[in-house]
Amino acid sequence: MAESIFVQVGQCGNQIGTRFWELALQEHAHFNPSGIYDDEMCTFFRNEKNGKPLPPQSRINQLKARALLVDMEEGVIVNQLNKNPIREIFDTQQLVSDVSGSGNNWAQGYHEYGHRYKESILNQVRIQAEHCDSLQSFFLLQSISGGTGSGLGSFICQTLANEYPDVMRMCVSVFPSVEDVVITSPYNSLLCLDTLVNYADCVFPIENKCLLSICDKMNSIKDAKNTLAGPQKKDKRATFDDMNSIVANLLLNLTCSMRFNGELNVDLNEISSNLVPFPKLHFLLTSMAPLFKPAKLQPLRTDQLFNDLFQREFMLVDTNPKAHTYLASAVICRGNFTLTDIRRSIDKLKRQLRFVDWNQDGWKVGHCSNPSLLSERTVLSISNNTSIASTFEGIESRFLKLYRRKAHLYHYLEFMENDHFNSALDNIQNLIEQYKKYDK
Repeated sequence: MAESIFVQVGQCGNQIGTRFWELALQEHAHFNPSGIYDDEMCTFFRNEKNGKPLPPQSRINQLKARALLVDMEEGVIVNQLNKNPIREIFDTQQLVSDVSGSGNNWAQGYHEYGHRYKESILNQVRIQAEHCDSLQSFFLLQSISGGTGSGLGSFICQTLANEYPDVMRMCVSVFPSVEDVVITSPYNSLLCLDTLVNYADCVFPIENKCLLSICDKMNSIKDAKNTLAGPQKKDKRATFDDMNSIVANLLLNLTCSMRFNGELNVDLNEISSNLVPFPKLHFLLTSMAPLFKPAKLQPLRTDQLFNDLFQREFMLVDTNPKAHTYLASAVICRGNFTLTDIRRSIDKLKRQLRFVDWNQDGWKVGHCSNPSLLSERTVLSISNNTSIASTFEGIESRFLKLYRRKAHLYHYLEFMENDHFNSALDNIQNLIEQYKKYDK
């Protein structure tokens, strides 16, 4: 069984990661009531007794997450773990932190903290890698708008590419909203995106705007149910928890074939090889159906689930892929599906979607019989679609508004040369042109 290591960077990355580990433990406990450390659990967990590893098929004694937690504001991550019932799956050695933070500055996160903590981070990665028999991938969780997630996250992604070139780097990157409160977000986003283009193998962009929209819809359903109970006070923390849960469920569905046996499992290598036709065009759009626990007791029909997948309101990036061109697409189904139903649903969708001429049958299908705890039947869509170019154009436009006025530029020039901005901008503009070339 191939293993993966999670690298959680910054407040956003660690919040998503913590929620993922909570839900992953719940799934494995549900499907493994005997308490045996099986091959499925080996993927993301190791089993220890008195600090020494226990082999597969032994009784679960003390599970430890294959993870590294990085944040330059120590108080945030420590407080977060202290309040969490799963804190015992992490050792203090798995934490790399400072006290002052990166000041929402990509350059400080990359150049100052990256070089300062490079050996410490690599040492902890080596420790985790030595516990693996067949390390397949790193999952990097980050936000691209702040200082630590974008800057130090970029440094870590590049360092992993140099030190572990044969291990895939799968980046789950949260993109900011247009009205992001971090004023330097356009600089951070473009500089981080530049690194992701050059050093990631697959990037799964997720926009805050879409997460908020899904949470608003979910809360409106809850409010409708609670109308008779009188006005309900909204909890801002609950919204963030819901947003983190959406991304965590995406990760659970993405990795279900690694963690459970199935008749048609999809390996991470297959996702990369089937969905990334050109090295730099590796930004993959995702959508899920259902997005949250259905109100109906009866599961949705297969046709309905597949139809929902390709609707704009189910996308985790605010684009309209149906109006653009698909380079490739994949669906991963969890629960009680038949391959006949899956194929029939895909055949119906083919008439509505436009694929490039040289990949008209560019579909990859996976099926894991273990359902999600969210719903008896769940479908995840992963697609390489030219509509992502509009997202990059938005980042480019917001960057240029600041850069042309040289606003806040001096904060960055303390740590880096101005030419880095120009080369990053050229790289992103070239990426946009490459995607647009196939949008016909």
